[in-house]
Amino acid sequence: MLYWLSSLAEGGDVFNLFRYITFRAGAAFFTALVFGFLFGQPLINLLRRKQKKGQPIRDDGPQTHFAKAGTPTMGGLLILSALLVSTLLWARLDNPYIWIVLFVTYSFGLIGFADDYAKVTKQNTKGVSSRIRFLLGLLIAALAGGMAAYVHPADLTNQLAFPVFKNALFNLGWFFVPFAMVVIVGAANAVNLTDGLDGLAVMPVMIAAATLGVIAYAVGRTDFTEYLGVHYVPGTGEILIFCAALIGGGLGFLWYNAPPAAVFMGDTGSLALGGALGAIAVATKHEIVLAIVGGLFVVEALSVIIQVLYFKRTGKRVFLMAPIHHHFEKKGWAEPQIVIRFWIISVILALIGLATLKVR
Repeated sequence: MLYWLSSLAEGGDVFNLFRYITFRAGAAFFTALVFGFLFGQPLINLLRRKQKKGQPIRDDGPQTHFAKAGTPTMGGLLILSALLVSTLLWARLDNPYIWIVLFVTYSFGLIGFADDYAKVTKQNTKGVSSRIRFLLGLLIAALAGGMAAYVHPADLTNQLAFPVFKNALFNLGWFFVPFAMVVIVGAANAVNLTDGLDGLAVMPVMIAAATLGVIAYAVGRTDFTEYLGVHYVPGTGEILIFCAALIGGGLGFLWYNAPPAAVFMGDTGSLALGGALGAIAVATKHEIVLAIVGGLFVVEALSVIIQVLYFKRTGKRVFLMAPIHHHFEKKGWAEPQIVIRFWIISVILALIGLATLKVR
């Protein structure tokens, strides 16, 4: 919205700054961060009053989690509110990629909110039927994939780009939308599965968002794409502003979510943020790189899949408990130890993902 102030620029005056994506990204970060600090505690107080008993705790979970009983959930509302306000203020609202990412983020956020609401009101960990959530997610992802295919340049429409291999493209044709659905829904649910310990999901999400933001900025500039040998996707640079706002809002939330958490993100936040990462990857033609950058989320999701399939086949378990962060809890690792080590892994994977831009 504030981008249009650049039309008032005459020469080198201050309004000229609003033309630069990097300036607006920095402003979006600080706007979301301040929003989080200002409204974090009032939101937590409101959630405590409304929810009373807070998020229900699984009976079969680690024993240490019973001490968290009464902690309110739906804290993702803080991130999503800061993200929306900041993005609408600082991004170009005539950019289709911004609207695709916003559509996915807040649609998945609504699904997560309904699930959290059902859990809190019924004091049951099941919430909304997983089948309903999955089908709604597929519908949202299908619409987003179709929109992305429509706005992509003609030479990249329905194409799958491969990292490392220069100019390597594979035409998915009609299968591009189903592929985009798998990426977006998979990312949303993978982040949702990761969100099981205080601060565990939000920091890797911010790390992945920072990485994808850099990638979006790079592939949206012809000079960078020519130098790096990656595919040029005009307009994606604006996604950096969304990513910066996500990081600012995420830090504001982490202030209250750091162990011991005053509020949980809930499915409201985890589904929305995971969907956002998937949508950004589809928009920038870096779906495969997302699997590297978000490798922690992939491992968490795979641990659940392996556990379920192996148990159905043999009646035995591969892990002491899935997702895998609970396995380490059962082995005696302290919660902060697991969280910080997983953060370190996320940073390493993000650096590997960034390296794919240069290694061609």
